[in-house]
Amino acid sequence: MKPTIQVAAGAALGAVLRWFVILALGPGMQPLIAVNTLGSFLMGWRKPGPFLGTGLLGGFTSFSTFAVLLTESDPPLAAAYLTATLVSCIGGWLLGDFASGRTFSGRPTTHPGEVVE
Repeated sequence: MKPTIQVAAGAALGAVLRWFVILALGPGMQPLIAVNTLGSFLMGWRKPGPFLGTGLLGGFTSFSTFAVLLTESDPPLAAAYLTATLVSCIGGWLLGDFASGRTFSGRPTTHPGEVVE
């Protein structure tokens, strides 16, 4: 299957999964932080290719909703939300990377768009 189709199919599935999570947890900052942190963890842990990475996890996480919530908040809340998102998403990726057993060494060097198996 072509990477374009893999990404499109994964993105559609990821967006539906995010919608179900938001339905279950409700709208707002906290559910989105949870979704983005989980997506970051899975990206760090699995180092997925086009379908799971760019597609499913790209569709599951949401930078656009994060940006809207950030700009619609009062400055102190926006600063706290920005900080919480950065810390939790970077921390989630690092934790996933650590859980994979490939932490910072022994990983093949990849380039943008390259598939890691």
